[in-house]
Amino acid sequence: MGSLKTVKGPAIFVGQYLSDEAPFNSLVGIAEWAASLGYAGIQILIGDRLIDMDRAAADVEYCKSLLTTPEKYQVQLTQLSSHLQGQLVAAHPAYDALFDGFAPPQLQGNPSARQKWATGVLIRAARASKNLGLAAHATFSRALACPYRYSWPQRPQNMVEIAFIEHSARWKPILDVFDEVGVHCCFELHPGEDVHDGASFDRFLRAVDGHRRACILYHPGHFVLQQVGYPSFLDIYHERVKIVHVKDAEFLPSGRQGVYGGTGRPIPCSWSWSSRLQRHFYEDCKVRV
Repeated sequence: MGSLKTVKGPAIFVGQYLSDEAPFNSLVGIAEWAASLGYAGIQILIGDRLIDMDRAAADVEYCKSLLTTPEKYQVQLTQLSSHLQGQLVAAHPAYDALFDGFAPPQLQGNPSARQKWATGVLIRAARASKNLGLAAHATFSRALACPYRYSWPQRPQNMVEIAFIEHSARWKPILDVFDEVGVHCCFELHPGEDVHDGASFDRFLRAVDGHRRACILYHPGHFVLQQVGYPSFLDIYHERVKIVHVKDAEFLPSGRQGVYGGTGRPIPCSWSWSSRLQRHFYEDCKVRV
């Protein structure tokens, strides 16, 4: 984890704002908007709207021209993010319908084609990050074992081990490309991902032979929702933390609900996202370390 002298930011993740309406439909508009709010950086969700990834992966001059846009507003590009595409690298079939929308229309309904496409996106993201002068990239590991995480019903003894062996087969070639270009691949440890806390990150790290580019996007809010000790996490994993996300969160256990209380508040009975027990508040402030 870097010192305060090397931290970029505060920056904001713009993926949740992208739309067809100004200022969220162009890099110029987003940079000006972020600067008006006092941010010093932006973290960009990759896609065709803001950056031509094929070109960015191959054309250094194109990347130099991209950087001049936010710099006009004293805003830095801190990282690229493949949170959507990363989830397609290793998605359990139970998530096929939910994640189809993350892939191009012509690949929807074809999990193997989706995975191949997502792997290519991650590789291009690594090369584009190098060309943009970025030190780290943000992504998700997704889940092959997640549907079986809870200890009941009992699962076959080697089911989780097999899942992480498959993670290694899918992610290690990607991590090798990140290593070739000198960029860290940072997995956001998030509920619902196979790599969601320190113990699961340890298992993933063993599966990829301790790969030096397998790093962490640290978000203490997600640890609050899991009841993980987020201050002591940094004591253990600080050397692997290369990106930090910050967002207010609360966990409100009651006599009716606890950690699994994502199915809504009891009165009225609701399974809606907005009524879940574990919640985040405000918008993200994202910095790179």
